[in-house]
Amino acid sequence: MNILVINCGSSSLKYQLINSDSEEVLAKGLCERIGIEGSQITYQPAGGKKEITVSPMPTHTQAIKLVLDALTDEKKGVIKSLAEVGAVGHRVVHGGEKFTASTRITDEAIAAIEECNELAPLHNPANLIGIRACQELMPETPMVAVFDTAFHQTMPEEAFLYGLPYEYYEKYKVRRYGFHGTSHSFVSKRAAEVAGKAYEDLKIIVCHLGNGASVSAVKNGKSIDTSMGLTPLEGLIMGTRSGDMDPAIMEYIAKKENLDIAGVMNVLNKKSGVLGLSGVSSDFRDIEEAADAGNERAIKALKAYNYRVAKYIGAYVAAMNGVDVIAFTAGLGENGNTTRKGICEYLTYLGIAINEEANNVRGKDIVISTPDSKVQVMVIPTNEELAIARETLALV
Repeated sequence: MNILVINCGSSSLKYQLINSDSEEVLAKGLCERIGIEGSQITYQPAGGKKEITVSPMPTHTQAIKLVLDALTDEKKGVIKSLAEVGAVGHRVVHGGEKFTASTRITDEAIAAIEECNELAPLHNPANLIGIRACQELMPETPMVAVFDTAFHQTMPEEAFLYGLPYEYYEKYKVRRYGFHGTSHSFVSKRAAEVAGKAYEDLKIIVCHLGNGASVSAVKNGKSIDTSMGLTPLEGLIMGTRSGDMDPAIMEYIAKKENLDIAGVMNVLNKKSGVLGLSGVSSDFRDIEEAADAGNERAIKALKAYNYRVAKYIGAYVAAMNGVDVIAFTAGLGENGNTTRKGICEYLTYLGIAINEEANNVRGKDIVISTPDSKVQVMVIPTNEELAIARETLALV
């Protein structure tokens, strides 16, 4: 079966067509600037060249239509007709407490996803737009919603409750949800395979380190804690997000800078993190280059970042009463050898030793710890699209 995976944002749309039997990516691409002047579609068939076409996309429906036209094009397409698409898997950011697993998309499911919109106002409405656009163009094709939050719904109450009046949880469902769940699920399962041990017998810490970043504790095949919270703002220092901080800072900065709550939240989400600390960039490659050139703020930003990740790893070792595997993934986790080394230097108390040569390898599954290391440390490239395809196949 061919499965079309859709990841829809407010003005963009990523897609992949995956053969579920071979798990081969038949074609992939990106629609950009939807609803904005200068919109374009990138399309790349397997083994072929990447093509970029400028084309008007006033709505997401038009963007989806351009994707389907590219996939079925007589010359460059990879399928002859839409009948060869057996199902569509949609990434949905927030499923709240309503969705503990992926689900077939029905009218009832859409209504339940809409109820979670206020928990992810920038993401869920865009995800729903993509779902409705596909339904309009492919009304007979089964569709599945795969939630970023679902994997973490196994967290116990002591991990997800905040120290706030309990009525806020009862009335408004204010609690820790966590994100990047599809990635944490995929990587933790793959880490068990690389370790050659049963997933249900391992204590695994996954470090999903990119512009958005989170750490999870996966004990015996279930997520028991994760660093992001009600929103993706909590947890690690990130590209532009502050991560954990004293909430009273919001009032203090608001008074000093004459900002309202929206202004403060804009600072915390878009002007903080390593961008705010370094003053250089939210891209770690730029910051590392500046640090190598002696930029003191860049050096401080990298040290603060590594420290925060190591601190979360230590917390999750305590939460699981041990750890067997630590897996690094996502853009920085997969490619940032100096970041991985810097983080692991805090963890020698666990008996961790890093193989310098292995740590220089990028883009593939690899154990970067030495054979005598008491904890296996790995790099596992994430593949959220494949994970979504697998979830979709299982349901249809």
